[in-house]
Amino acid sequence: MADLTAATRHEQRGPAEGESWLERYRAELIGYCYRMLGSAAEAEDAVQETLTRAWQGFDAFEGRSALRSWLYRIATNVCLNMRKSGQRRARPMDLASPAVAGAPPRAALPEAVWIEPIPDLPLAAGGDPAELVVSRERISLAFVAALQYLTPRQRAVLIMRDVLSLRADEVAESLDTTVAAVKSTLQRARAALAGREVIEPEPYRPADAAQRALLARYVDAFQRHDFDALVALLHEDATMSMPPFPWWLRGREEIRRVLLGGGGGACRGARLMPTVANGSPAFGQYRPSGEGGHEPFALVVTEVSGGRIIGVTTFLEATGLFPSFALPPRLP
Repeated sequence: MADLTAATRHEQRGPAEGESWLERYRAELIGYCYRMLGSAAEAEDAVQETLTRAWQGFDAFEGRSALRSWLYRIATNVCLNMRKSGQRRARPMDLASPAVAGAPPRAALPEAVWIEPIPDLPLAAGGDPAELVVSRERISLAFVAALQYLTPRQRAVLIMRDVLSLRADEVAESLDTTVAAVKSTLQRARAALAGREVIEPEPYRPADAAQRALLARYVDAFQRHDFDALVALLHEDATMSMPPFPWWLRGREEIRRVLLGGGGGACRGARLMPTVANGSPAFGQYRPSGEGGHEPFALVVTEVSGGRIIGVTTFLEATGLFPSFALPPRLP
C-alpha cells in the first residue's frame, strides 16, 4: 500500500514527478524483461513500452491493485506480445554438439537466434550497493538460455518468485490468476529447469582478491598471446563459443588443440578492456588497426567458478554494444 500512496502523491503533484516515480522501477523491470526475452535491446524496448503504457493509463489505474504488480502485468503482456512467434534465443551449445579441432566452421546464424549479453543492471535510485552483487546472480548466459525453454507463463512465474522474490499473491495479481495457480506453475517450472544442465558461475566480485588475480593472469596470458598459460587457467570441462557461429568447444584439451593449431590467430596483438556482462567478468577485445591503435573486435564474457574459468563466450558481432558497456570506441 505504501507504493500506491507514494505514487498517488506524486501523481497529484504533477506529471513530471509521477513519471519520475515510475522510473524507479526501470532497473528491476529491465532485469525481468531481459530474462523473459534474452535480448538487452528488446528488454530496453519492452521496459520503455511498459512505462509509457503505465504513464498513459495511470489515471485509470485508481489503485485497484499494488502499483508494482500492475507494472509487472503490463511488462509481462508486452514481453508475451514480443514473443508471439514462439522463437527462443539460445547459446551455441543449445543448438549443436561440441566441435573438434580441425572441423570446418558452420555458417553464421542471424542475430535473433542468440542470447545477447547485457551490462550490469543499474541500481534503483537510493539502492544499497550490496544489491548489485545480488542483481548479478541468476542472470548468467546459461541461466537466461535455460529460461527460454520454459513456457512464457512458467518463465514469468519463476522469475518473479525465485529471482525477484515477489510474493505469490503479488505474482497472482500481476498475471491475473490465483495463488494456487502460481504455486502449481512454479512447481512445473522448477521441475523443467532442473531437467536442464545449468552451471551458474560465480558473480563478479571486484573485492575478491582470488578472482581479481585469476582475471589478471587471464588478461596477461591473452595479451601476450601465451595460449599455454591461458589454457592452464581453464577448468577441465570449460567451454568456448563464438556467436554468431553455432560452433563451440568443450574441454580444456580440445580448446588447447584449437588455439595452438592456429584458431587463436585473430587474437595476436589484441588488448582487453574490463567490463561486466551478465553478472560475470567481461572484456572488450580490441585488435590492431592498420591506421594505428586498436579497433573493437568482440565482447568476451568469462565465467568463473572454483578458481578456474569455466566458460568463455566471444560475441563477434557485439561491437555496437560497446557504449552500453562503457567501453571506448577505439584504443590509442
